[in-house]
Amino acid sequence: MMSDRVKQILGWYESDNPGSLANLRRMLGTGTLADTGKMVILPVDQGFEHGPARSFAPNPPAYNPHYHFELALEAGCNAYAAPLGFIEAGARSFAGELPLILKLNNHELLHDERNPMPAITASVEHALRLGCAAIGFTVYPGSALNNGMYEQFQALSEEAKAAGLAVVIWSYPRGENLSKEGETAIDVCAYAAQIACQLGAHVVKIKFPSAHLEQEAARKVYEKEKVAIAQPAERIRHIVQSAFDGRRIVIFSGGAMKGEAGLFEEVKAIRDGGGFGSIIGRNAFQRPRKDAVAMLKKIMNIYAGKE
Repeated sequence: MMSDRVKQILGWYESDNPGSLANLRRMLGTGTLADTGKMVILPVDQGFEHGPARSFAPNPPAYNPHYHFELALEAGCNAYAAPLGFIEAGARSFAGELPLILKLNNHELLHDERNPMPAITASVEHALRLGCAAIGFTVYPGSALNNGMYEQFQALSEEAKAAGLAVVIWSYPRGENLSKEGETAIDVCAYAAQIACQLGAHVVKIKFPSAHLEQEAARKVYEKEKVAIAQPAERIRHIVQSAFDGRRIVIFSGGAMKGEAGLFEEVKAIRDGGGFGSIIGRNAFQRPRKDAVAMLKKIMNIYAGKE
């Protein structure tokens, strides 16, 4: 039976049809964290986004698309997200075994990164044909081209929701007016979470925030109102508050490859701050499979309150 927590979460999506809610329920009800209201998702869009060697050379079995389906299943992930090619390469072999999120837009690094504009590389029709539970879409708040991304997302989101799919936004601040440090600043990340919610996402993916304040106007408000952001869990709590006072699912990126101790500390901060979970790619598939499974299982234990 569905847990009270999952019923509560689904109850926040007041305009959605039964199909979208059922697919959101599929993700919340799958894997080790099923029915806890927490999620750990494996995303593998880095081959398109960063290039094959940068993504998979540290762990060569990961060049094989099937590897990632198997990793997500063995670790007990709630879902697996990838672009069209990787999903197509394993959809038949792993049909129905775990919820899939088809990433509908992607970009590559062979051009100017100051104002990125991803290309639409898949469709809602592809997602339905492949049995996906959701679509994924990246927006870059701060890019000079962000309005085009927002408009593209609105059209695809309306189509996806009408077809009964859930919708996930990767909301990654980036642009020529943001410093590198500003891309993960607490005020900017909170803004990115709010934008994704206002665009209509069911699930919002953002980067783990730092205590840096990028916008001078925002700094004045944070200081005047004494918004607590000094500790990692406080920053997570503020991000969740910015996502409609916790009424939208917010999950946090694992970021670039790092040591396990640092990653576990971030996960504990996400848990303690009321975050809904993690979406961990490079920190999983760039490790040997045995190590990655053990790491993901420990992360799930942290979210479950067992560690």
